[in-house]
Amino acid sequence: MSSPLSRRGFLGAGALGLAVAGLGGLTSCGRVEHPTTRAAVGYGRLLEDPDGILALPRGFSYTVLARSGETPTSDGSHPSDPDGMGVFDGPGGGSILICNHENNGSEPHAVPTVDGLTYDPGASGGTSTLVVDAAGRRVSQYTSLAGTVNNCAGGVTPWGTWLSCEETSARAGEDGCTKDHGYVFEVDPDSRGANLGRSPVPLRFLGRFSHEAVAVDPSTTRIYLTEDAGGPSGLYFRWTPPPGFVPGRGALRELAEATGGDVAGRLQAMRCSEEGTVVRDLSEATSVGTRYDVRWIDVPDRDGQDRSVRRQLSDDAITRAHKLEGQWWGDDGVYFVSSYADLPDGSGKDGDAHEALHDHNGQVWFYDPVSETVTLTVLFGVREDPDLEMRFERPDNITISPQGGLMLAEDGDGTSHLVGVTDRGRAYALARNDYNESEFCGTTFSRNGEILFVNIQQPGFTLAIAGPWGGPTHEPAA
Repeated sequence: MSSPLSRRGFLGAGALGLAVAGLGGLTSCGRVEHPTTRAAVGYGRLLEDPDGILALPRGFSYTVLARSGETPTSDGSHPSDPDGMGVFDGPGGGSILICNHENNGSEPHAVPTVDGLTYDPGASGGTSTLVVDAAGRRVSQYTSLAGTVNNCAGGVTPWGTWLSCEETSARAGEDGCTKDHGYVFEVDPDSRGANLGRSPVPLRFLGRFSHEAVAVDPSTTRIYLTEDAGGPSGLYFRWTPPPGFVPGRGALRELAEATGGDVAGRLQAMRCSEEGTVVRDLSEATSVGTRYDVRWIDVPDRDGQDRSVRRQLSDDAITRAHKLEGQWWGDDGVYFVSSYADLPDGSGKDGDAHEALHDHNGQVWFYDPVSETVTLTVLFGVREDPDLEMRFERPDNITISPQGGLMLAEDGDGTSHLVGVTDRGRAYALARNDYNESEFCGTTFSRNGEILFVNIQQPGFTLAIAGPWGGPTHEPAA
């Protein structure tokens, strides 16, 4: 561990159960700026890969677990566009991965439709389950959810399941769909049989909108949800379960299927304020340590049948954010990503599109449910030259590193990196995509912290990274 455990130094039971060092210090970390002033050594200089896929520090290696359209599965081949992933204990000290596939129908390799696992036969997204041994080698793979659209990110629950999110608001009759979409689905890692007739059940009470990621508070079972949408920009949501709800495997599905299940619990959108003034967009914050008070506003029609959810609340009632992306429960709160600030819809400060072009290109916020505040934890500068080495921007998926700090998947222009942020607020590159300019996604560690799983979305690599993990070096890079 890189430093003593903070007062919040352990993940809640709903995450991966890993001890995490020093994350409390992230709330006062330094701004992530130009590499000459903010880059850390991390695990060392990245070395070119002879196979041209993944550059890693000396001593690190990777295994290609699956490649879309090529790696055989029990149902066909690894589907296109692997995205968010959850990891669970597997047999013999191995891991079970549940991998989303962000397919909307235009990709070459659909998630196969399987009886009992398919929500809408007209849709091509869903999830694959990969069984991996303790050495990080793929053992088997099967479909665990099918017939959904644009399964982007999601989140692991305290009771050991995966919530898979549809990043869409497609309606029945659009793009071949026979049902409405824009929901969250729960997938069990135990087996294919555990999902038959269960995983295709939409959790409508969590709203119908362009979902990105979820995080679950293990003490209250409140579920936090990000929305990746524009025109207007998306919202940050909280769902509170109804009185008497007992969480566990199958409980969310049973609630969804019960009488009144479509509107069970309470779905609300976040409103931030500073000295009583509503903050219209999180991009307005340009200083690490900025803190806003939070209130929660009820959503009138969570299924958005007549009007999308994000358009039901006036701009002076809620706070928006452009490209709300990944999130992760840790430190007794939620770290969540607002990917960048160049807002095309003019929803930034004072409604002026030019004023919305703030001097940053990605934020990580921390929501504290006890103090009801959000604090800007990490801020990325604008990368003028997309090909400039070690110039990070537009974070997307996020996880907490068992070695301390955060691990972020970059989804910007030009070269893409896996970016670590130490618990002292210094950024470093753990990996670089040398194959193409596609994004990294699905970053998540094995439960023993020895393997980092990640996807390169196109052409569709699912990878396992191993190496001499330990606390990354904080000192500035030479």
